Amino acid sequence: MDDVDRKIIQVLREAGRTSYVALGKEVGLSSPAVHERVNKLEAQGVITGYHASVDPTAIGLGVTALVGIYTGGSGDESVLLEELRKMPEIEDCMYVAGDESYFVKIRVTDMLALERLLLAIGELKGVTRTRTTIAISTKWEGRAGGKSGLDADVDDSE
Repeated sequence: MDDVDRKIIQVLREAGRTSYVALGKEVGLSSPAVHERVNKLEAQGVITGYHASVDPTAIGLGVTALVGIYTGGSGDESVLLEELRKMPEIEDCMYVAGDESYFVKIRVTDMLALERLLLAIGELKGVTRTRTTIAISTKWEGRAGGKSGLDADVDDSE
């Protein structure tokens, strides 16, 4: 991966619907050359997909919660992960260092829906307890810019 690939990725992270022509202008390549690079990045698994960014409250998902999931740490947790994956309210799941084993971001319609989901998570085999933090508001998320490691000429001395 070179600086041109990094720039292509940066542009697509900020605006996934950018045309190959516009990408080419941004990075100084022809549209076919950019198309070829994007195809290679997709084939290598660097670019894993494209999606629409949606305001959760506009589609009725007004409650966001961050839930730490504690497990017994014994045995195969693939069954637990598969059960969590089946819950559409869980947007993200991360394996983390620290007391919790997993950290999930949940979006639901209301507090009753959150209560029901937390009870369902708590009943899953391997879950010993959960710790929930409810977001009062979201200042930003899905941040595409900043010092993401994609900026080749970033000065980290600031």
